[in-house]
Amino acid sequence: MAIINSILSWVIKKRIHEVELFMKYPVEVQNELFSKLLKQAKGTEYGRKYDFAGISNPRQFRNRVPIVSYEQLFPFISRIMKGEQNLLWPSEIRWFAKSSGTTNAKSKFIPVSPEALDECHFKGGKDLLSIYFNNHPDSKLFDGKGLAIGGSQQVNQFDPKLNSYYGDVSAVIMKNLPLWAQLVRTPSLEIALMDEWEEKIERMAHATADENVTSISGVPTWSILLLQRILEIKGKKVIREVWPNLEVFIHGAVAFDPYRSLFKGLIGEPGIHFLETYNASEGFFGIQDLSNSNDMLLMLDYGIYYEFIPFENVHQEHPDTLTLEEVQVNKNYAVVITTNAGLWRYKIGDTIRFTSVNPFRIKITGRTKHYINAFGEELVIENAETAITAACKVSGAEIINFTAGPVYLTAENKGGHEWIIEFAKPPNDMDLFCDTLDETLKSLNSDYEAKRYRDLALLKPIVHQVQEGTFYNWMKQRGKLGGQNKVPRLANNREFLDDILNIAGLV
Repeated sequence: MAIINSILSWVIKKRIHEVELFMKYPVEVQNELFSKLLKQAKGTEYGRKYDFAGISNPRQFRNRVPIVSYEQLFPFISRIMKGEQNLLWPSEIRWFAKSSGTTNAKSKFIPVSPEALDECHFKGGKDLLSIYFNNHPDSKLFDGKGLAIGGSQQVNQFDPKLNSYYGDVSAVIMKNLPLWAQLVRTPSLEIALMDEWEEKIERMAHATADENVTSISGVPTWSILLLQRILEIKGKKVIREVWPNLEVFIHGAVAFDPYRSLFKGLIGEPGIHFLETYNASEGFFGIQDLSNSNDMLLMLDYGIYYEFIPFENVHQEHPDTLTLEEVQVNKNYAVVITTNAGLWRYKIGDTIRFTSVNPFRIKITGRTKHYINAFGEELVIENAETAITAACKVSGAEIINFTAGPVYLTAENKGGHEWIIEFAKPPNDMDLFCDTLDETLKSLNSDYEAKRYRDLALLKPIVHQVQEGTFYNWMKQRGKLGGQNKVPRLANNREFLDDILNIAGLV
């Protein structure tokens, strides 16, 4: 371990210096990357189609190359999956990150080039460690093992003749990790890559309960299930009794604040560090770099060139985009990326808000398809998660999952919002919980507040409390158990609401 720590110390110092450089010169780093990506891909079919060789600046790029969704790019991806190469990116692409999304059952297959694997996903993992050790120089993380609660999709081969594979992005990363990284993680790949989620949780719990786990990484909701099962197996009250050297929980995909108190209760004293990341099938985008703030530093040298669509324009057919130097703090933007895996001006479906532009730090605010705007209220996921957190705090509640959608306006009744919440610990006072939820939403969102004024357009939210396990059963019924699948927080229709209410026996 002394050798590992010595090597790590050198890597940290070198990498922190590079991070400080792109923090100091963000626009220059992005412009250099922009030119490099075009130069590398100018001979691809996509590059020839849009004459990458003739593009010399971002304005020409925006005018010439269209913004695309997955569906629009899929004809090229499909051909790569069948063995064709040099279509979107010059390197041979043999790996694909499978993502089912949250609003559509159809799977997506995101190309993962060798460059994306090494210069983005792996680099992000190494930077996460560098930043953590830089902030906590006395850490003993490598005295134990890291528990990764990854995706539930086994790595599969498209066709033996093609030598190409697909799986959840976490599975793709695990399968390609270098030997040294495999030695410091748990459980075994055989268990970590299982695709039957319920059996996987059981085997993970038994395989890791007696390990010296010093870090955990995963989606909060699925991590809670595993920790609860481990406590049952060991007959302990808190995880600190099972893993006394646990230091940090590394989380992403969903906002952590609504789960913070539940995690603290599960872990016990002394507490651990919580570190947020922004990692998706399409790339590794951000890392929490400050101990006293959960904003994430936008990582600018991972082979990803960024553009941003103002949220109010996101549903336009041909929206204008902003470059990094044009964005403003406290405004919502949809993210558009160009990557070293051949995703050209690709809409990833996420919305973010800049909390700082010197350096560029962000918060995830939601999904472009996950919001409620049935009455002009433009409620986004960040509003919902902040309000839920506030309501839990004042009422002593702890949540497991939630979703919300509209109650449509009719000739007889006014409209509103309907919430379904599964509590680990119910509120001491449900009326106080509901009032705080409503008042916090008003304070966060002026459009919501205006529609709620004197109940003119929106009535007070309806809140349903459902039994523990309701969301798990719903996700299981939809075939979406596993670390890469998330409960949709908001929807502009009643599809999810009515489905869950039916499972819960409330309709």
